[in-house]
Amino acid sequence: MATAGEPQARASAGPQQPGAGPGPDAGRPGAPLDPDIGRYLHHLAVERRLAARTLVLYRAALAELAARAHEHPLALAEVQSHHVRRWAARLRDRGLGPRSLALTLSAWRGLYRWLGREGRVRANPVDGVRAPKAPKPLPKALPVDQAVALAAQGPVVSARETPRVLDLRDQAIVELLYGCGLRVGELVGLDHAPGPSAAGWIDVADATAHVLGKGAKRRSVPVGAPALQPLVQGLAKRATIARDAEPALFVGQQGRRLTASQVRARLARRALQAGLPTHVHPHMLRHSFASHLLQSSGDLRGVQELLGHASIATTQVYTKLDFQHLAKVYDAAHPRARRKPSRP
Repeated sequence: MATAGEPQARASAGPQQPGAGPGPDAGRPGAPLDPDIGRYLHHLAVERRLAARTLVLYRAALAELAARAHEHPLALAEVQSHHVRRWAARLRDRGLGPRSLALTLSAWRGLYRWLGREGRVRANPVDGVRAPKAPKPLPKALPVDQAVALAAQGPVVSARETPRVLDLRDQAIVELLYGCGLRVGELVGLDHAPGPSAAGWIDVADATAHVLGKGAKRRSVPVGAPALQPLVQGLAKRATIARDAEPALFVGQQGRRLTASQVRARLARRALQAGLPTHVHPHMLRHSFASHLLQSSGDLRGVQELLGHASIATTQVYTKLDFQHLAKVYDAAHPRARRKPSRP
C-alpha cells in the first residue's frame, strides 16, 4: 500500500521512472538501481526532503546492500537477519569505521521499514543489528605550563573598555575555570552575594564557591588565593559598571550578566594574547583542572566531588589522560624507552 502523498510525488517527477528523481542520483549519474531502492530514495528526496549529501551516502550504502544480496543471490525481500549480521561483519573487517557502519545500517534499516509500510516484507531484518560503539574522544586538556601561562596573563585591554575592572573580571574568570573546574554555566550563574534566588555565589571570607551544577545539584569548591585576589579587587570596582539591581557577579560593559558566549570570546582572546598554540574554550580549562589535579593527587573520588560528577565513571576518563601524560614522560626521559631492540 502506498504511503500518503506518494502518488502525487511520483507524478511530479514527470516522465522519469519512479525513483529516478534528481536527488537520489546526485553524485552517481546513470548508475543502475534496484527498483525498490530507487523508489525508496525518491521517497527520501521528495517526501522526506533529505539533504543531497545524505542521499548520496544512503545511495552508496543501499548499493552495497543490493550487491551483497546479488551475490547469494537473494531478492531484497528475502534477506534475513543472519545475512545482515554477516555483511555488517564483513564491512567492519574491510575497515569500515563504527560511524560509517552505523550510517550504513541506518540506511538499510530505513529501507526495510519503508518496505514494511509498503507491505513488501513482514519483518525488518536489520532490527537488532547494531554497529559497535565509536570510542569517545578523550577530553582535551592544556599542558600545565600553558594553563599557568594563561592564568598569569597580564591585562588585555582595548580603547573601548574600562581597563582595570574588566581585566580583573577576566583574570578571576580564568582562575575560577582552571583553579576550581567550574562549568561555564555555573560561572555565569554566580551572583555577587548570596540570596534566596541566587544560583551560586562566592564566600570570599571562607574562600569557597557555592555553585548550582547539573541536575540542580549544589556543591562547594575551594577557591585559591590567585582567584580571590582579582575577585576582591573586582568586587570593589563592580559598581562602576554593573546596573542597579543586577545580581550577577560577572557583568559586561552594558552592566548586565555575562553570557557563556561572551566568556568563550574573552577566553579565546586571552589565550591568543598569551601565545597559546591552540584554541582554548571554558570546558578545556575544566578538563585541565581535573587532569592536573589527578596527576598531582591521584585521588579520583576527590576529583569527582570537586567536578560534581554524579558517577565516578565520568571522572575515570581523566585517568586515561593521566596515563597519556605518564607515557609521554616515560618515552621522553627513560633510557629503556629510547633504546631500540637489538637485532638477533
